Amino acid sequence: MNRVSQAFRAFFALLFGGKLPDDLTAELGLSARPLKPTAAKPAPVVPKPSAADGALQLLGILQRDGRMLDFFLEDVAPYSDEQVGNAVRGVHTPVKETLERFFKFAPVIDGVEGTSVQTPGKDPALVKFIGNVPATPPSGGVLRHRGWQVTQVDFPAFPAGQNLKLIAPAELEIE
Repeated sequence: MNRVSQAFRAFFALLFGGKLPDDLTAELGLSARPLKPTAAKPAPVVPKPSAADGALQLLGILQRDGRMLDFFLEDVAPYSDEQVGNAVRGVHTPVKETLERFFKFAPVIDGVEGTSVQTPGKDPALVKFIGNVPATPPSGGVLRHRGWQVTQVDFPAFPAGQNLKLIAPAELEIE
């Protein structure tokens, strides 16, 4: 019966106090061992998002909001121009709204296409010269396309644990 009472005392001492009383330790013939110092647990490693992750996230958002992949991956050859045009309208507006929600765009050169303009700065990447281009880049030319640059990005954080390679889940209707 003594063992049963010792077991109950040990159980409740550990449950409520987290350690055995000294008299019970001596009664059971146990000795206290010094605790090994435990190293601090390192913080969990959060993987850094890669460029591909950002591209996959944007692709998933464009698919979710505008069904963009459904449109571009569909073979449009069997459809008439009118049918394709109608489908474009259904994709264009939601994709445009999505892009404008996350990005602010501005033209590289804010001018009228077809007019003569000067290059906007010293960065050669801002302008692509086309046509009869001399060996030394000129200081201007006729604007054929204004170009685009992003002035602000307000993109959501990566959802924790989301498989970014899953662009859109399959949809099953239950009848």
